Amino acid sequence: MADIDPPALEPDAAENFTDDSDGDSALGVSVKDALTSLRSSVLAYQKENGRTYHALSSGKYVLPNDEPEKERLDLVHYIWTLTTDGKSVLCPKDEKAKRVLDVGTGTGIWAIEFADLHPEAEVIGVDLSPIQPTFVPPNCSFECDDVEKDWTWSTPFDLIYARAMIASFSDWEGFIQKAYDNLEPGGYLELHDHSFPIRCDDDTMPDGTPILKWAKLLIEATDKISRPCAVAHKFKDMMEAVGFVDVQEKVFKWPTNPWPKDKRAKELGMWAEAASLAGVEAMTLALFTRVLGWKPEETAVFSAQVRNDMRNRNIHGYWAVYTVYGRKPE
Repeated sequence: MADIDPPALEPDAAENFTDDSDGDSALGVSVKDALTSLRSSVLAYQKENGRTYHALSSGKYVLPNDEPEKERLDLVHYIWTLTTDGKSVLCPKDEKAKRVLDVGTGTGIWAIEFADLHPEAEVIGVDLSPIQPTFVPPNCSFECDDVEKDWTWSTPFDLIYARAMIASFSDWEGFIQKAYDNLEPGGYLELHDHSFPIRCDDDTMPDGTPILKWAKLLIEATDKISRPCAVAHKFKDMMEAVGFVDVQEKVFKWPTNPWPKDKRAKELGMWAEAASLAGVEAMTLALFTRVLGWKPEETAVFSAQVRNDMRNRNIHGYWAVYTVYGRKPE
């Protein structure tokens, strides 16, 4: 896939300010200097075990933001597209949205595609990492921000979308409440995510299998930092508790590799295997070394064992993936 460079400020963004409006001279701070400092701090990515991580609110999100991870994110986007038969969203706002927020936009690929398909909609993508492309549709923009802090958007949205955000929030109910508060009446929140651990409906993935042990250790680590990854199955209840109505839940299966006989399931398994093989290290390194006390070398050896299981056609594992959406009452 093509590389996606981090966005830069417009070359003359700070130069447009005249000398008498460039800041408070009593403080010795100019707008130009402030913008430069802000951009430098956001792009000063944390380096750890050969990977890079976001700088804004450093340490909150446990996956890296480097080139291998960006390629994996785009691959996962393709799998979701296959899963939903090419639909951007499953809620009724697919054709009617006017103001859209994509939470945890990542590479921005969903926001860009939605903006291309819906030129009448204003689409905003927000993320801790500014890894989105600079050339985007005119109705699409990106912001680097922490959505666990107070939301500062003054105009409500009619669609808020969040995908692959497990292990991102310390308070999922709080996030869903913020989304509810920032939707206009009749607006929709739609969530897409995996459920942990990996499941199996036969006896081909017994306890002690590295892939199952890995999934359980991820649950343990994310629970320890109060950013759970085993939460997608609770989305429906949480949305209803906040006040969303007409809440719909759809559960799909992503096989861990092409082990099924069914043609569609086999295709999903092929792509899920590719994404998982690329993501084992990304999902494991920070959590195991920071939280569980493993050494990087131990993590590398264990990750190799997990990848072997992911390739093993005799292990009939699958991810349960959830799509849940609900409407704010009129």
